[in-house]
Amino acid sequence: MSAFRSAVITFPGSNCDRDMADALEKVSGHAPFRVWHGDAALPENLDFIALPGGFSYGDYLRSGAMAARSPIMQAVIEAAAGGVPVLGVCNGFQVLTEAGLLPGALMRNAGIRFVCREVALTVENNQSLFTAGYSAGQHIKIPVAHHDGNYFADNVTLDRLEGEGRVAFRYAEEVNGSARNIAGLLNAAGNVLGMMPHPERVIEAAHGNTDGRAMFESAIKGLVGA
Repeated sequence: MSAFRSAVITFPGSNCDRDMADALEKVSGHAPFRVWHGDAALPENLDFIALPGGFSYGDYLRSGAMAARSPIMQAVIEAAAGGVPVLGVCNGFQVLTEAGLLPGALMRNAGIRFVCREVALTVENNQSLFTAGYSAGQHIKIPVAHHDGNYFADNVTLDRLEGEGRVAFRYAEEVNGSARNIAGLLNAAGNVLGMMPHPERVIEAAHGNTDGRAMFESAIKGLVGA
């Protein structure tokens, strides 16, 4: 495998950045660059960018709203527009919607309670770089840990997303009130994925299962080969 050049963005309040970096290094064999929110530029020739979970800026204003306006996010937006794959997990998903890279918004969970447990997901689209390692309709289990994971978009937007096959993952059970049980969403080009569940937390058997590993393996294989 050729060198895999990835970067993990860290914001004040991120708390899953080390988990994400560890997952990328263990699966690819190459440690990612660690990029601070105040940096103005990304490392050159990146293959992959990850926005990790946590509580960026303490979730003030709205979850992800302040992080979306960090200096580094302009570089992330430009990289995504140039085709670089971007994965946003949990708070990273919130940042992607606030930055306009994905439609809709993440609101407070139905029931106004923090949800922290393993949940069942259905793979809705396995034709993306991120999901090619799964089978369409496959059921997997990935942990969640969020308070503001209730995905919302108007019905016109939801119908468009469904029609374009941009729902990557769907909750197989009620978790947080998300519209149409959407758990993961792709952009129109297919190179940006936002999801509330944490695939980086289930890449080794010691984690309880390895259902998240295929996401990293398929992305890395698709970008730099086996």
